Amino acid sequence: MDDSGAGTARTTLIVVFGGQSAEHDVSCVTAAHVLRAVDRDRYNVLAIGIDRGGGWHLAEAAMAALDRGPDELPARLDAIGREVSSAPVLQAAGSTGPVVVMPLLHGPLGEDGTIQGLLELLDLPYVGTGVLGSAVGMDKAMAKNVLSSFGIPQPRFVALREHEVTPSRLEEVATSLGLPLFVKPANMGSSVGVAKVSTTEEFAVAARTALAYDEWIVCEEAIVGREIEVAVLGNIDPEASVAGEIIPGNDFYDYEDKYVTDGASLVIPADLDDVRGAEVRALALRVFAALRCEGLARVDFFYEPEGRGFLCNEVNTMPGFTPISMYPKLWQASGVSYPELVDRLVNLAVERHSRRRRNTAR
Repeated sequence: MDDSGAGTARTTLIVVFGGQSAEHDVSCVTAAHVLRAVDRDRYNVLAIGIDRGGGWHLAEAAMAALDRGPDELPARLDAIGREVSSAPVLQAAGSTGPVVVMPLLHGPLGEDGTIQGLLELLDLPYVGTGVLGSAVGMDKAMAKNVLSSFGIPQPRFVALREHEVTPSRLEEVATSLGLPLFVKPANMGSSVGVAKVSTTEEFAVAARTALAYDEWIVCEEAIVGREIEVAVLGNIDPEASVAGEIIPGNDFYDYEDKYVTDGASLVIPADLDDVRGAEVRALALRVFAALRCEGLARVDFFYEPEGRGFLCNEVNTMPGFTPISMYPKLWQASGVSYPELVDRLVNLAVERHSRRRRNTAR
């Protein structure tokens, strides 16, 4: 998408961040990092913050700081400013020329198909996976069921709804999966609400904690193996990055490890031979296609060298873009710079929107 020709309106890139989920803070850090990388010669920028109560605000302080220079932006944006209505402000931006929305929202009410549905109704191109893929990818229980139907190897798991979480049922699950095991909210990311448990007492506590975030929880066998991640970029013909490995600083790669202490070690590229590297990249592309992802996703695996090989852990359809996040680091190691990554995501959004309009009666 070349906006440099005379008389051609520059594309307005609308960066939406914050949100109502427990990952609000992560989104605010992600947005600051993305705005620093945006080529202001190519894009007009409109930053919109969603506060924890769901209110939409023009992030005027962030835009003023960006006008002074990328280095003036704080490390974390604030979802405050003049309050606006969601649909009118998005439609107004699109009325003056080309527009692409970059919904940098993590977790429920953002990464789960909700804002994607709003943008579809407004007929605006947006970065990332569509409504169906976002919803399925966000719900770990449903995603695991879909991947099972495609024959993609995964750790053994059991999904439970709130009313099923009883002492007798938890005991059955512990017997079936074995201890230790992991307990996770089905609809959450960034390891929020995730716990590793070694006793039935810990299991009960962890289940109650996870249910504070979602009415569905996923119980999953604990894997003794390496943590391998692959970044995927594209629509119809996606590409997989080199594989990276996470060596957790804590017992597992939890929220504190990811965003607070920076205690984990990220090894890029991962120490895999050519055959294994090609295998996990191909498997990541299979997962991407099975869940109908588009634009971008990070696919996380466990690797049992002497056991079952690569097991898909989960998929993140809007991975973090913080300075210590794996997704941009993997593409940097694969030869795609951060600004180029933003440009490619915008172009993919425009391509997908045009394609879907051809295939959808309006």
